[in-house]
Amino acid sequence: MIRLNDILDRALSYNPEADLEVVKRAYVFSAKVHQGQVRLSGEPYLVHPIEVAGVLTDLRMDVDSIGTGLLHDVVEDAWTDLEQIERIFGKEISFLVDGVTKISQISFSSSEKKQAENLRKMIVAMTKDVRVILIKLADRLHNMRTLEYHEEDRRVKIAQETRNIYAPLAQRLGINWLKSELEDLSFMHLNPERYYRLAKRIAKSRKEREKYIEEVEGIVKGILTKSGVPAEVSGRSKNLFSINQKMEKYDLDFDQVYDIIAFRVMVGSIKECYQALGIIHSHWKPVPKRFKDYIAMPKANGYQSLHTTVIGPRGERVEIQIRTEQMHRVAEAGIATHWKYKEGKVIQEKGDWEFAWLRQLLEWQQEVPDASEFLDTVKIDLFPNEVYVFTPRGDVKEFPRGATPVDFAYSVHTDIGNHCAGAKLSGKIVSLKTELKNGDIVEIITSPTKSPNRDWLRFAKTSRAKAKIRQWISRAERERKSALGRELLEKDFRKHGLNLSKLIRSGEVKRVARERNYKEVESLIVAVGTGVIPPSQISKRFVRAEDFQSEKASALQKVLRKPAKRSPTAISIKGVDDIMVRFGKCCNPLPGDNVIGFITRGRGVTVHKTDCPWALESDQERRLEVQWDLREQSVRPVKIKVVCVDQPGMLAQITHSISSVDVNIQHAKIQTTMDKTAIGIFELNVRDTSHLRSVIRSVEKIGGVISVERLGA
Repeated sequence: MIRLNDILDRALSYNPEADLEVVKRAYVFSAKVHQGQVRLSGEPYLVHPIEVAGVLTDLRMDVDSIGTGLLHDVVEDAWTDLEQIERIFGKEISFLVDGVTKISQISFSSSEKKQAENLRKMIVAMTKDVRVILIKLADRLHNMRTLEYHEEDRRVKIAQETRNIYAPLAQRLGINWLKSELEDLSFMHLNPERYYRLAKRIAKSRKEREKYIEEVEGIVKGILTKSGVPAEVSGRSKNLFSINQKMEKYDLDFDQVYDIIAFRVMVGSIKECYQALGIIHSHWKPVPKRFKDYIAMPKANGYQSLHTTVIGPRGERVEIQIRTEQMHRVAEAGIATHWKYKEGKVIQEKGDWEFAWLRQLLEWQQEVPDASEFLDTVKIDLFPNEVYVFTPRGDVKEFPRGATPVDFAYSVHTDIGNHCAGAKLSGKIVSLKTELKNGDIVEIITSPTKSPNRDWLRFAKTSRAKAKIRQWISRAERERKSALGRELLEKDFRKHGLNLSKLIRSGEVKRVARERNYKEVESLIVAVGTGVIPPSQISKRFVRAEDFQSEKASALQKVLRKPAKRSPTAISIKGVDDIMVRFGKCCNPLPGDNVIGFITRGRGVTVHKTDCPWALESDQERRLEVQWDLREQSVRPVKIKVVCVDQPGMLAQITHSISSVDVNIQHAKIQTTMDKTAIGIFELNVRDTSHLRSVIRSVEKIGGVISVERLGA
């Protein structure tokens, strides 16, 4: 266990002028209020805050942060109030303790909306003072190191939260060693069998790996020294989580993962970084497309290094990172390396690139009112895979991998994004869907007649672009629904000899709006345009009830004046016989689905599923209640999509399985893909949804079938 003197010595080692009195007083106070408390492990509770303070010294944090690490649980677990903390330790530490306490009370395992709102709270706390989240990360690290003492359900919950929220935050803040340990500890508790199996495989080959590391270190150091570039060279195995991720992503066995070792070359200057790269490339053949220059174009969290992969000794791939000592400090501690210059404050330092991401988060949480949308925003930026492009002026801009000209346009200005018509990449005109590549020079073509549409959301990658597109669509959609609602109301009002505009001016319509809990007339009109309220429900407030019923009956008879002979469709319409019934091809309803009918002039009634997008947007005035007549024994066509392994005999097994549940196959179309899977579209005749479910269950039982789904559902 770490001791107080160890913490004090560490703090002095990187900050010799530090006033450690506050740390000593925080230790005495914490020991007093936690006296008699024990952890699940049985050890004194004081061990936890001491270990947290120790992690904070590993991050080279200031004395107020270390003091807060010792005090971070006193409000939540020791019945101490913030007024007492402020009185004894001052406003700064009181603020930090309060921030960490509030984050500790946040749960990320609740509903998505609650999770999103809680994440928003944490981000706000972090952007007010970044030390709050750094202290919380230290707290979470020690809790993960002792997680085995919790019950299994609790362990899994905390491990999932750590993997999904805290490890990505550590990575985004540039604290790589902390990120790696959190990932491995989460992996150990979420998938212990695979974790220990992988750990055993790595341990088994440790001697051979250590010998290989020693060999490569010697070669690299030798060729660099010989060329006049003194360097420190070290090799290490990648963390278990990242090795497992690679195995799962590329479907590899452990023996097929060649680059589980990474080598780090530390030199004295940026110039020597590039010299070392050239020397290494002249000695070993570089692997194409595996070179990344994070010195010229740093990551958003400040990370800088040259990355390359070469074919090293014995023909094995060797990953090498080349950096200076200062770059290494930033790579290991990230944003924590800047605390003594910024005093923990990040929002005020608008000229500092290392805090740009945090400032953006604060701006986004203020701009995006919907918490779930904000959660999507943060997820995008917590898991970056960057690409770097240039503006026509030569400025570098960073985007997530897969970003398009639309993302670039919105990064320049909202109006440029909203009127983006096309783009030029390095002088070549491309579509807005084109993915940006490293080194592209991007020029946006705008048009005053161009505006965003929903398709843009499919290929926009950045959170800013997605948020701005959604804002435009939401505003345009409301305007469209308002125009439609007004048109429907005016048409319905005219049938009764009423003037909508006159009634709005008189305040009568506003009174009806308030009765329906709408603050303004415009919201009521939008509700009509959306289909939430039929226009007849508004107009009938201004006419006599008997006149309204008479007009409605007359209109219905007029629409259905020339019905065709009814066919046996298993659909019954209350109060109406001999009506031609058709089924919407968009949703292809089956007996057992919830359905609704719509009157179509001269073509009877069209039946749709109640959740069909067409039905939700259609004229509610033409809506009829319909239901399935289960006395009618008939079959309906339906399509299913089967994705399976591409291997001999699969089609025969699938068709036999479908036929075995008394289903006739009308048509089948099969296609194969490059990844050795096959996709089959089968058109079947089934009696109802229950019959279809039996088909799906039967096909799913076949070995090699990946998924089965109903189409047009």
